Amino acid sequence: MLRIATRRSALAKAQAYQFGLLLTQRSNFELVTLATSGDVARDVPVDQVDVKGMFVDTIRSAVLDGDCDLAVHSYKDLPTEPAPGLTIGAVPPREDPRDILISRDGYALSTLPATATVGTSSQRRRLQLLRARPSLQVLGIRGNLDTRLRKVADGEFDAVVVAYAGLRRLYSPPEAMGLGPLGLPLKAAPLEPGECLSAAAQGALAVECRDDDEHTLAALKTVNHPPSERTVSAERAFLERFGGGCLAAVGALCTVTARGGLELAGMVGDPGRRRVVRGSDVAGYGQATELGQRLADQLRLMLDG
Repeated sequence: MLRIATRRSALAKAQAYQFGLLLTQRSNFELVTLATSGDVARDVPVDQVDVKGMFVDTIRSAVLDGDCDLAVHSYKDLPTEPAPGLTIGAVPPREDPRDILISRDGYALSTLPATATVGTSSQRRRLQLLRARPSLQVLGIRGNLDTRLRKVADGEFDAVVVAYAGLRRLYSPPEAMGLGPLGLPLKAAPLEPGECLSAAAQGALAVECRDDDEHTLAALKTVNHPPSERTVSAERAFLERFGGGCLAAVGALCTVTARGGLELAGMVGDPGRRRVVRGSDVAGYGQATELGQRLADQLRLMLDG
């Protein structure tokens, strides 16, 4: 019996359960749900708390202490610094990494009313939305996915921007997104990378276990997806160059090219100046870390110039 540590949110439990099925073929696992610092502080504005590791702290401790065998994280929540005693044993196949705009009236980013209110807790999203539509009112929002969707349905916001992957994991099939079990009259419009570049590792899961747990490591190796692992490595190297952190105004998306190499698109923003710079670069399949670092250095020069 494998004990899988996860956050208590509906999304976290759903993705941990789905991974458990992938790993164990529908048997021999137990979910252990835990509250993290980020869950306890959910009524505090995100920009007023110390966010490094706040969504994974107690989960990692449970694995290190031996209370659980492994932990399933949203990869974008992990600090870029490794946790002593733990290792990422698997990155399963990645979900759609894009952001998605949720509204009552089926707006695309280009068709939102000029002064529409859009909710997001992310500086990365805020800067890119305002770059495309400077007149929008982009306001902070917290709460789980259900809470954010209800705020749109109730008219508190005209729209919210969330991760597409979360909706797919909770409200499959995609045609039901925004409706799903909530019964809310909402519609979803994915944002393409050219409109809003996603967070590094968005849509990917990171499965951690103790670095000396050979049995669990062997099991995780059977479900690792090398292309997802490699592309996320480039994105995380890019993020780490800017100091890391899941709320940094940094976006990155790496893909495997038709010739088997890597192509990385990146953005970095300066919230104070509302300035955003973007760029891209390519490298060989085995050069993920070098690719991320090189593109980050290029964009840093552009931002400071």
